Amino acid sequence: MHRCLDLARLGAGVTAPNPMVGSVIVHEGKIIGEGFHQRFGEAHAEVNAINSVKDEDLLQKSTLYVNLEPCAHYGKTPPCAKLIIEKKIPRVIIGTVDPFAKVSGRGIQMLREAGIDVTVGVLSEECNQLNRRFFTFYQKKRPYIILKWAQTLDGYIDILREPESYGHPVWITNYLSKVSVHRLRTEETAIMIGTNTAEKDNPSLTAREWTGDSPMRIVLDRDLRLRNTLKIFDDSVHTLVFTKRYLTGKKNLEYVHIDYEGKVIQQILDELYQRNVQSLIVEGGRKLLDSFILQSHWDEAHVYIGNKFFGNGVKAPSLPGKPKEEDAFDESRLYVFYNR
Repeated sequence: MHRCLDLARLGAGVTAPNPMVGSVIVHEGKIIGEGFHQRFGEAHAEVNAINSVKDEDLLQKSTLYVNLEPCAHYGKTPPCAKLIIEKKIPRVIIGTVDPFAKVSGRGIQMLREAGIDVTVGVLSEECNQLNRRFFTFYQKKRPYIILKWAQTLDGYIDILREPESYGHPVWITNYLSKVSVHRLRTEETAIMIGTNTAEKDNPSLTAREWTGDSPMRIVLDRDLRLRNTLKIFDDSVHTLVFTKRYLTGKKNLEYVHIDYEGKVIQQILDELYQRNVQSLIVEGGRKLLDSFILQSHWDEAHVYIGNKFFGNGVKAPSLPGKPKEEDAFDESRLYVFYNR
């Protein structure tokens, strides 16, 4: 199952909205086939693993391992459970049950009704953690939310700036940290900032420093005060603007009306759920980040600490608990928090 998880991770950033899945086939203690879900819309892990076995007759005496329950419905590909039955694989070991309504136990039931010996729950915690975006999306009906910011050693995320200095970000961390952030962007579906961040920093929100697709860009602009010359409006990536006004968009740019007198964050999350957006990075300023933290609408927080002191400025948000993970990028550090 550890090998299944290693294989599944190879699909990071390219399988969404499908989960990351790896599969291994074992015959008499030896791996004879393996595969993973390589890209959304293409063959699933079990199919690739079965197709990799050179001697198909061995399948009838083998065990198939997979970190997520085999699908039991027709989607973009036929059901994997049916293929396993057709190949007469006698035993299947599953990491965790699929939360997707069209599967959710049906694959396991189909296998067992066919007389296959099925074991469920091997490394279930690790399997759930790997596909936490997928599970959150179907269980909580919203994207998996990752808060991200950089702060100084004395706890500031920005200096106090006047309008004449707007247009360029104030760098706190180093280039290696920037690469790390861009890698994260390729693994998530969307990225969000507020009006002030768009105006002050003029970010592109793309993944220029890493190979992969840039996430959908989202900006909050209640009164449509942002200049259309900002980088976020350059048409290079699909962009949503949440506003109180009604306006027709253009290529790669959509305006989405919401009620700014109501629950703004919930309206945005509901809209993103309807659009099948499974994960969201929030890179906004203090006001936007705090709005997510206060409502407990977050799952992870990536806090980068740069080797700088500002003395004063905009204070960084505060999170409950202690970081669960830590990494170093030369003199900069990354702390990862989880909201349990």
